[in-house]
Amino acid sequence: MNAIEIAIRMETDAITFYTDAAKKTKNPVGKKMFLTITEDEKRHLKMLSQIFKGLDIKLKDVSPMKNIKTVFEGLKGKMMERVSATSNELEAFKIAMQMEKEGIKFYKKTAKEAKKEKEKKLFERLVHEEEQHYNIFANTYFFMSDTGSWFMWEEHSIVDGGTPWA
Repeated sequence: MNAIEIAIRMETDAITFYTDAAKKTKNPVGKKMFLTITEDEKRHLKMLSQIFKGLDIKLKDVSPMKNIKTVFEGLKGKMMERVSATSNELEAFKIAMQMEKEGIKFYKKTAKEAKKEKEKKLFERLVHEEEQHYNIFANTYFFMSDTGSWFMWEEHSIVDGGTPWA
């Protein structure tokens, strides 16, 4: 199995896991997070499949962080409802973070070993996006495990009057 085939398998597994996790997650923020990342992974799978078939791909400038910011803005009202996450939901986020770490490691290694420039650029792009996914999952895990602290951490104004450097 070559690197592209392994990457396709990884993305397929991620889509399955994140889709299942979204179905099982009761917290609206967590559910939306998994669904949003699932769409990114589907896009990754499509790009990898095109490379596998020998087709040219155009890498769009996509920002998972911008997509998630939109999710958070859309759910602002629900975010501060104290919905306790179950241990299973939190465990799903831990697994997601581990999956993203493994993806980052694999894509970094594969980018270094890529012989074709378009494959190298694709894998470097996937490293960047998977790093963003990891950060999104880590932040969501923190939010779901301790909403109050997350709010104080993200909204500095509560404790320091709104200074951006505090």
